[in-house]
Order: sequence, then C-alpha cells, then structure tokens
Amino acid sequence: MTISYNWLCEYLTVNITPQRLSAILTSLGLEVEGFEKKEQVKGGLKGLITGEVLECIKHPNADKLSLTRVNIGAEEPLSIVCGAPNVASGQKVIVAPVGTTIYPVKGEPVTMKIAKIRGQESHGMICAEDEIGLGESHAGIIVLPAGTPVGLPASAYFQLQEDWIYEIGLTPNRMDAMSHLGVAKDVSAYLAIHDNILNAVQYPYSDNFTHNKQGTPVEVTIENTDACQRYSGVLINNITVQESPAWLKNRLQSIGLRSINNIVDITNFILHETGQPLHAFDADKIKGNTVIVKNLPAGTPFITLDEKERKLNTDDIMICDGTGAPMCFGGVFGGMNSGVTANTKRIFLESAWFNPVTIRKTSFRHNLRTDAATRFEKGVDIGNTVTVLKRAALLIRDITGGEIASDITDIYPHPKQKQQVTLTYAYLQKLSGKNYPPGVVKKVLTSSGFEIVAENAAGVTVAAPFSKPDITLPADVVEEIMRIDGYDNVAIPQHISISPSIEALGFETALKEKTGNYLAGNGFNEIFTNSITNSAYFSDEVLKTSVKMLNSLSAELNMMRPSMLETGLECIVHNLNRKNNNLRLFEFGKTYTGNGVGKYEEKEKLCLYITGLTREGSWKSGEDKSDFYYLKGITESILQTAGLNTWKFETTGSTDLQYGLNVAVGKTVLATLGLVKNSIIKRFDIKQPVWYLIFDWEKLCALAAVQKQGYTEISKFPAVQRDLSIVLDKQVTFERVEQVVKKAGIQRLESLKLFDVFESDKLGANKKSLAVSFTFLDREKTLTDTEIDSMMQEIMSGFEKELAAEIRK
Repeated sequence: MTISYNWLCEYLTVNITPQRLSAILTSLGLEVEGFEKKEQVKGGLKGLITGEVLECIKHPNADKLSLTRVNIGAEEPLSIVCGAPNVASGQKVIVAPVGTTIYPVKGEPVTMKIAKIRGQESHGMICAEDEIGLGESHAGIIVLPAGTPVGLPASAYFQLQEDWIYEIGLTPNRMDAMSHLGVAKDVSAYLAIHDNILNAVQYPYSDNFTHNKQGTPVEVTIENTDACQRYSGVLINNITVQESPAWLKNRLQSIGLRSINNIVDITNFILHETGQPLHAFDADKIKGNTVIVKNLPAGTPFITLDEKERKLNTDDIMICDGTGAPMCFGGVFGGMNSGVTANTKRIFLESAWFNPVTIRKTSFRHNLRTDAATRFEKGVDIGNTVTVLKRAALLIRDITGGEIASDITDIYPHPKQKQQVTLTYAYLQKLSGKNYPPGVVKKVLTSSGFEIVAENAAGVTVAAPFSKPDITLPADVVEEIMRIDGYDNVAIPQHISISPSIEALGFETALKEKTGNYLAGNGFNEIFTNSITNSAYFSDEVLKTSVKMLNSLSAELNMMRPSMLETGLECIVHNLNRKNNNLRLFEFGKTYTGNGVGKYEEKEKLCLYITGLTREGSWKSGEDKSDFYYLKGITESILQTAGLNTWKFETTGSTDLQYGLNVAVGKTVLATLGLVKNSIIKRFDIKQPVWYLIFDWEKLCALAAVQKQGYTEISKFPAVQRDLSIVLDKQVTFERVEQVVKKAGIQRLESLKLFDVFESDKLGANKKSLAVSFTFLDREKTLTDTEIDSMMQEIMSGFEKELAAEIRK
C-alpha cells in the first residue's frame, strides 16, 4: 500500500520527520518496503519562469508558427518561435529560457538551446503542461491569470511541495491500516505510549452536515441482509462534473492515482483517506427512484463500466433499480448504464458494508480486482458508513457546487455489537513474556480505539472497534499490546522452558535429509517449484482429473500440478536461457489429482532432472554426458540409501517418456525413469536431452520403514575377485544375467559387476560379450582356490544352461 507523508501528516497534531515516521511504521509491524523522496513534478520546474507575451506575429515561412517577444523580467525580451494555436499578445505564460532542462510527461528530458526554426532564431520555449510534467494536455500553451507577476519562478507560482512516499506491506488482518487515517491512528497510539502525547490524531469529519430537502430521497431496500448488512446513501443535486482542484489532484497523484473528474476523484480520495469505498450513481438513471440490494438469477447479463458483458452468478450481490435491473456489482464494480458522466447533474452517493466472503468470490469470479473489493473483502468499519458518507457529501458540495438534497438514508436491519474480549494479566505475561502494568495495558488499548467494558485486579474486558474485525481472542489483544509497545521492548528471558515433543514424521524427515545429502554430495542442486501450474501443458484426459483453481491469480497459473515434470522443465529452460547448460536437479514436492466430484488427493514425490554433462572434460580426462545408465545408477543408489536390497526394473507405459523403466519391489511400483519425449521438451524450447526420474516418496518411505537396519562387522578375511567373459545373444539383458546368478544361491558371493560390453561380427551373428567381475567372501575363514573354482563352475553352468552362453577362455 502507498502512503503519502504530507497527506498522512494532515491527520496528526504533532510534527514527525519522514525518517522517524518510517521507524515508527516499522515498529508497528507496518513493514516499510519502500521509502523515497518524491517531487510533485519531475525536475521541480527548475529554471522555468513566468513571462508576458509582448508581441505575437505570424511566422513568415510557416503558417502554423508564430514569432513572439516575451518579457521574463530580463534586460531584453526573448525572441521565441511558438507553434501553439492559442498563443496571443498580452498573455501571461510559462517560459523555458535557454539552458533550462524540461521533463515532459512522455519522452526524455530536453535542455533548451538557441535553435533556428524555419530561418528564425528561438531563444527558449513557451510551455504546454505536458511539456513540463504538469499534466497530460498538449492542446496549447499554459495561459496564466492576467495578474500573474513577470519573472516569478514557476515552482513558486505553482507552490510545489516535496513529499515522501512509503510502500508498506500489510498482513491480511490489518485492514484497519489500509488508509491514511488508519495509519495515522496507529501512529497516534504509538505516540501515546512512547512519547506520552495523547490524542495525536485529528479527524477530518465535520458536524455541520446540513441538507435542504429539495429532493425526494432515494428509497433503499435490502433483500439479502447477510451479504449487505448496512447500506447508507444521500442525494446531491445541481453538481457540475469537471476537473478536480489542484490540491485534490496532487493528493491522488502522490500515491500514483490518475485524476479523472471531481466526483470520481472525491470517492477515490475518501477511499484512501478513510478506507471506506463509496460509489456514485447518476440519480436520473435510477428507475423508480429506488435502490434494491439483492441477488439475481444465474446468467443474467450485465454490462460493466469497462463495456464488457458479464453473466451473473446467483451469489453475486447486486445493486438494482426499482425495476430490478442491475446497476452495479455491490462493493466491486459499477455498471455502464448508471455511472456518472460529464452530463450528470444529480448523484446518489452510496456508502455500505458488504460481506467479505461474498465480495471476494464475486471479485475473483468475474476477474474484477478493484480497490473497493480489496477493502471490502478484508472487512471495513461497519460503524463508519454514515460518518464517511457525510464527509464525502460535504466535499462534493464544496467542490462541485452541488446541494445536499436529502437527509442520510441509513438501512441497518441488524445492528452489530462490538466484539468483547476478556484478557487476564497473567495470560498477557505468559504469552508476551513481559509484565505489563495494568495502567499501561489500558492506555495502549484505549489509544488504539478499544473501549474498557469492565476491569478488576485480574484483568480487563474490552470491546474491539469495528475497524479491527480480526480481534476475537485474548491472544489478538495481546498482539495489539505488544505491537504498539514494540516487539523489541520484550526482554530476552534468562531461562527458557520448553516441552520436548516427538516428531510424527521423524523417519520420513530423516530419510528425506539423508537422500538430499546424498544427491547434493553427488553434484545435484535442490529446487523448489510452484505447485500451481498452467493447464495448457496437459492433455484433455489429464485435465479431467485435475484440481483447478477457483480464484486463479492469472491464466498461466490456474491449476494444481498433476505432474512435477512440467514445473521442473520450466526451471531447466530458465537456466538454459542463462547459459547454465549442465544441470542436475532434484525436488521434493507434491502432485494433486481429483475425481471430479470434489474429492482430491495429494502425493509426495521425489523428482530428478538431468541434462547436459555430468562431468566436464579436463586435460586429464574427457567429459561425461548424461545418459540412461547414469540415471539408472543414481536410482539404485537412492534405493540403497533407503535400505532396500532387492528390486527389479520393468518396462514402463509412461506417456511422458521416449523410453524408460519402472522400478518395482514385488508388485509395488516405486519409481519411473527415462528420457523425456522430444515433443514435450520442444514445447519448452529445450534443445538438449532431459532425463527424468520420479519416485513415489510415500511408497518408498513405507518400504524403507520396514527394512531391518543393522551393522555388519568388517570381515577379518580377504575377499577374492574373479572375472568372467561370456558370449550370449544381444537381446539378453544384464538383469537376466543377475537373475541366473541369484538363482544359484551362492551364499559367499558378495557382489557382481558388469565392467565391459563388446560387440563384433567376429563373435557371431547377433552376439555380444559381457565381462563380469565376481567378488567372493567368507567371514569365517580364507577361501581356497578349490572353493572359488567350485562356485565359479556353478555360475558358468547356470549361464550355459539358462542363457545358452559361451564361456570365453
């Protein structure tokens, strides 16, 4: 939220420097995300000066140019060539002499130089408002009142002010600080406690609200009293819709708002002053002179101010006229056919309270994220609608020349009671860690707008102001006291008491850390990607079981991810576009699916993404490219890290992979790995192969949890290694070789490892040679050659019988 220092100070009775205000806001928990000095006009109009056009004649060489002589208070008048259609003798104007730098609304700054224009020298420029940053108009030069002194600096004439602008970050519960007056009340509470300055806030409300009762009041009916619990309004006649006065435009421009007209500007000003949204209707367009607040049938067409037709939902709360025709989305956005125009003479001004849930749903449903909706959905002060309405009506009367033609209409069917909360001093000390004296507690609370309902030695009962709808529990009151007092003022205790707890997911967390450490130690980087993704990535079949976002922030982030592949590829392409071509990434995350009838399922996954080189080349060794075997080795290492000893690889039917395998233990599929399809990586504009592994983390943890974890003593006796080369058919996989060896059941065989594959026509048609290393170990004694030969013979016999292999000798 944007706050203007000058604007805020209007509501304070004490002077505070911009720097101290920044420190106070930070102490109050209003995080200052930006803080900068801002000129009302860029460049501050330095060097610009008022002048008088002494002579104005037609340029001899150009019909649309004029030759002028302008007095700026110097010894000699300036000769200036001017192209403005409205320039004339006797005018008082703004002049940019030679050497002055001007800052146009659009474009780069320009420094004035002596220039020849169609053969005539020009010593400066007579300025239009857009040329010096004062406005948008380029219809002609600025013409000042006839009595304007000559030679006066433009900055002095326009009385420019410097301002300080704060960008503050608000937590969702701080709707009370979503206005300048709300922040001023917070600052006032701070000053009461820390500087002993009471009642430092001054309110802009007036008691001189009067009306002439010349108009017939607009009748108001609320049919849905849950969605609209209070509706106030007033009729104002004989207004003139025109440009706003300079002070009002400056206030809005200071926080980045564009001036539109005096009526719209006043409603925007009140919104940012008090936090209460208002809406102005053209009273002559309210049929039946009646406003009805109600819901309309689903599908009812309604044209909004942006000239778009929208179909209503039955839950949308609508402001309708006497015929039941919609005029406005209540609390969200106005209608095309009831808004204020340049020809409007009578307005009905609305100040209401709408249900936050209703407003938020309507706002997101129709993609109308307005300032009014943002405030209503957080909850505005229901007790302030009439007070703010009177403030706005008086401003409109004074600025537009209108007349307040009716008394205030205030429909409040079920007046709300303030939330009462009882706080004990013992609970305050327990939660805050600080012993607050009762007097300080009451001072903090009353300065923050709380009413003391009852008090005793044990504690105090307070009524929370309507502007703080989040105050419902004693803990909320403790937070208010600590926030105003300052969290830094809570001393660090010398002794801390804690209650140890056992983590419910301790094993899963430990395994995740162990696996993550293994991957990081092998050159992988952990990533965290968004669980919300783009539905355009997925097929219609996948979308049938997807979890769609009801209130999506954008068209590109509109569903929960059913797969982690796509978000990982987004990360890869982000790195590839920055010349980071060799990537090994892993992520623990969740996928989401639904059954289409409101039931959803989320699953924990571990994903690996590999592309480019796994090792860059050097003078000593060559480079290693990522491939399927590297990915398969990492997969097996993760399984071993989890304590698993047996698994098998099976063909996969994954539609995301060009080829790959499933990893299964028994009938449980734990993982899928392989090469991502070219058609998928092309959609992300990735031009190099990407290898992908996805573990079902929950299943892996479940299997790992039942594995017996133990320690095996290192053998005192040496292991013996034997190598064997076999020739077999090309279609026989090494997995089949392993199965034959395991079938032999040789207890003293520790491991086997494939260390060479050789293919040649010399071996025979469709043949290949595998070189396998076997490691034998007996933990009770040293193996003899006879025992080793016997075991090797058993293995070779199995190969010859089961695989029709030829033993190479």
